[in-house]
Amino acid sequence: MSSFSQPFVLKWGIISTGRIAMEFVKDLLVDPKTRNTTDVAHKIVAVGSRSVESAQKFISDYAPNEEGIKAYSSYAEVYADPDVQAVYIGTPHTLHYENALAALEAGKHVLCEKATTSNAAELKALLKLAKEKKLFFMEALWTRFHPLTLELKRIAEEGILGDPVVVHADLSADFHIENLPLTHRMLDPKLGGGALLDLGPYPLFWAMLALYEHPSNKNARPSSITGSIIKTPITGVDASTSFTLNFTEHLRAQAILSCSMTVPSAHFGATIRYKNGNVLVKAPIYRPPAFTVQYYDKPGGDVVREETKAFKYIGGGWHYEADEVARCIRDGKLESDLWGHEKSIIMMEVFDEVRRQGQYVLPVGVEKVDRVQ
Repeated sequence: MSSFSQPFVLKWGIISTGRIAMEFVKDLLVDPKTRNTTDVAHKIVAVGSRSVESAQKFISDYAPNEEGIKAYSSYAEVYADPDVQAVYIGTPHTLHYENALAALEAGKHVLCEKATTSNAAELKALLKLAKEKKLFFMEALWTRFHPLTLELKRIAEEGILGDPVVVHADLSADFHIENLPLTHRMLDPKLGGGALLDLGPYPLFWAMLALYEHPSNKNARPSSITGSIIKTPITGVDASTSFTLNFTEHLRAQAILSCSMTVPSAHFGATIRYKNGNVLVKAPIYRPPAFTVQYYDKPGGDVVREETKAFKYIGGGWHYEADEVARCIRDGKLESDLWGHEKSIIMMEVFDEVRRQGQYVLPVGVEKVDRVQ
């Protein structure tokens, strides 16, 4: 792509005024030049909430120096705003489908938080509509676009380490669920509560990056999925979940993944083990500050060399996914080359299968398409 004299400015509408939307908005306002981005930029034009007052408070708190941001008392008004080109959806998981559906029907491009939907069938329906209307849609898997991730992938796939064999990844946090209201997003099954849909996307992301995306895998899907769930007696959502994915069509590789909302994260973050060495991803795995590559003297031998790469930037790291959305929309793409629709579908199908095996069924009416039993 040739250099652009003026950056392409993407105009955003924000759906939800929760914590994750706050983080995203704060990053949209970081000067792109601080991350050496000169071809795209961002402008927030509308925020939707349950009242004008809450939308205006959000704008005043997190975008006080921005002029002309409209505060709306409904999401529908954001979708209807002709100035909005793309919508960021930061509502609870089980609302993503109806929010994204309304945005797409209104002709808006969509960046939707993970887990993308309640189940894979909902996601497939959204993607079908997006393609029919020639609109861009992407899951907000922000970690995929970090400079650290791009450099790790380059090193992991240049051939020296050989093929990946085992991935270990965990993301957990003690939410002190015994003290939470039953309506909290982590506890309420109507909101897709539990560890899997909230924390699980990150361990699964590292399996997707290291195994699914590896050239030797040739885009083969997981050959098997095994899941195990421990439910909380408080509301019956999953408190701790572990799942393994085998990739055996072209690799002989396995991912061992876990998430819990009752203990802190495991200290190891994410570890990718290869025939000729290891990649150690420093926690937290959603925003790793560094990774270390260990090289063996021979396959299965001793570590004879280590190299650590650390990364810093201004902002929280959400701006990189926003830049990707802007570039894709500018270029007329319907999906990202780095994190396309197929990967999001695989992730949702993994979650569906783990929930099925763990007998975690969402309440009747939550899943709007093809309810999973």
